[in-house]
Amino acid sequence: MISEETKELVDRGIMLPLMEEFYTIQGEGYHKGTAAYFIRIGGCDVGCHWCDVKESWDAEVHPPTHVGQIVENATKYSKTIVITGGEPLTWDMTELTGNLKNKGCDIHIETSGAYDLTGTWDWICLSPKKIKLPKPEIYPLANELKVIVFNKHDLKFAEEQAALVSDNCILYLQPEWSNREKMIPLIVDYVMKNPKWKVSLQTHKYLNIP
Repeated sequence: MISEETKELVDRGIMLPLMEEFYTIQGEGYHKGTAAYFIRIGGCDVGCHWCDVKESWDAEVHPPTHVGQIVENATKYSKTIVITGGEPLTWDMTELTGNLKNKGCDIHIETSGAYDLTGTWDWICLSPKKIKLPKPEIYPLANELKVIVFNKHDLKFAEEQAALVSDNCILYLQPEWSNREKMIPLIVDYVMKNPKWKVSLQTHKYLNIP
């Protein structure tokens, strides 16, 4: 159980429940192949049944860590920073992104968009989920829309979501990893018929890196 003082600092975004941090290659979406430092923040109540990081859901098992320490660790490795989760927007991202910006970092977020957008971002990857839809205000700000395809109905959901983002937003369909054998042919066929979409693969898993 954390103290009331620590809880207040977490609520203000001065400390954050840090699940893990690591330097790797971005495996998905527009920036795939780019070296980046990942900061994975604990806490998510969206509850996707196919989530491959379910251990991130319970914020209480991840130690509250001062933003200054997170930033110091990250900037030793890279100026390209990816904030992910869990659902990072569960928390106020203002302090973290402000500190990273002061260090000259290029800051990306991967989010379901289900919570208010806080922080300063150079790239927003919006990955909407049916069970907890994005806040309306994030759609026009998204740089890329990444829809995870677990079944055929997800293609209909993808089109519904694509209608809400800006014309400049890059559209990706990504097969859910455990169901990729079935979904990849479906996605390939769909993208060839609807070329406004692109295929995103979790290339880091094929490369066997984090």
